[in-house]
Amino acid sequence: MVIFGFLQYPMNISEILTITIVLAAVFAYINHRVIKWPPTIGIMVLSLGTSIFLAVLGKFHPFLSDKAIQLASSIDFRDVLMNFMLSFLLFAGAIHIDAAKLKKEALPVMLLSTLGILISTFLVGAMVWYLFVLFSLPIPFIYCLLFGALISPTDPIAVLAILKEAKIPSSLEVKISGESLFNDGVAVVVFITLLEASRSGAADISVLNVGKLFLQEAVGGLLFGAALGYIGYYALRSIDDYKVEVLITLAIVMGGYFIADHLHVSGPLAMVVAGIITGNKARNGALSDLSRDYLGKFWELIDEILNAILFLLIGLEMLIIKINIDVLIIGMISIALVLLARWISVFFPILLLRYKIKFEKHTVAILTWGGLRGGLSVALALSLTPDMHRDEFVLITYIIVVFSILIQGLTIGSFTKRLLQTAP
Repeated sequence: MVIFGFLQYPMNISEILTITIVLAAVFAYINHRVIKWPPTIGIMVLSLGTSIFLAVLGKFHPFLSDKAIQLASSIDFRDVLMNFMLSFLLFAGAIHIDAAKLKKEALPVMLLSTLGILISTFLVGAMVWYLFVLFSLPIPFIYCLLFGALISPTDPIAVLAILKEAKIPSSLEVKISGESLFNDGVAVVVFITLLEASRSGAADISVLNVGKLFLQEAVGGLLFGAALGYIGYYALRSIDDYKVEVLITLAIVMGGYFIADHLHVSGPLAMVVAGIITGNKARNGALSDLSRDYLGKFWELIDEILNAILFLLIGLEMLIIKINIDVLIIGMISIALVLLARWISVFFPILLLRYKIKFEKHTVAILTWGGLRGGLSVALALSLTPDMHRDEFVLITYIIVVFSILIQGLTIGSFTKRLLQTAP
């Protein structure tokens, strides 16, 4: 009551930020002392539980529930994630990726990030379209494909956060984390293309236009990220002052993402490449031991804080999502459909590569269960307009994301360990 009692007027940015960070800190503390789950999962569970509790309490004390809803409604989740947090989180995750190990897994990562996304997008779109027909809630196929595009990428934020806690083989970890860092760029290109098709008609979308968009967004993002990474590397190498070096990396992230947006290239892909280059060059002697230590700890702290806030916000979104019983059931069924599509989209790329590359036992099953969905899918769903059946797809996306993070995230370590101990 104390937290929400003063909210008698529209909240400003400082008040929203204060309440969000206080809640994240409280939930992180409770999780660390009591629940002892991976931080992101524990915080989201507490946030979800609080949202449900407030929703139930609202039946008896509407004031408290109304103020909680006001807080959740005041936060533009899509804007906060896509235009601010995503750049920091991707850079912070990529800076710890070993480029040498990633290079060894480049082919499977590339196929999973491209062919896998396309397969999953069309499979999920087709199955969900048919599911809506079965429930007498027909939705145009193009909108179902949009849903397939937004739910297909494995979210790098969720994946990297969970992988820190799951003890899985190094090569598998590189495959999962590498795919998750790169496939969001491909998925966003597919999503944008389908979005344009839904607005202007599929007849106006040519192969040439799709190719141009892909080159501009994906390839442009990769090249721009490489340029950012090397500019940052040369700047870091020329000085020895950890305070200035940390500031330079902040400039790479904030300035680079801002410029990428204006160049109409993929900011997320640019941050991934810049992070990989910066992190690996720093480890290879560009920085002094002191600077390397401070830089690593700074971005680890940024990663932990923003992840805590992100998963808190995912939990709070429960307060403002519109619930429809039929759509809720469709969402529950869609969990299995998305997992099936993920299995198929992993199986075929690996089938193509199995004679050239040696894969660990049960790679398909582990990559399927380890392909977590997270805030990126929620943000893309929220970017849909009402006429694109936004409410239905936001609810379904939320159900899949919560299942993915809670169930798959909590069990991926034990699931992998059990599989690897069994006979081939």
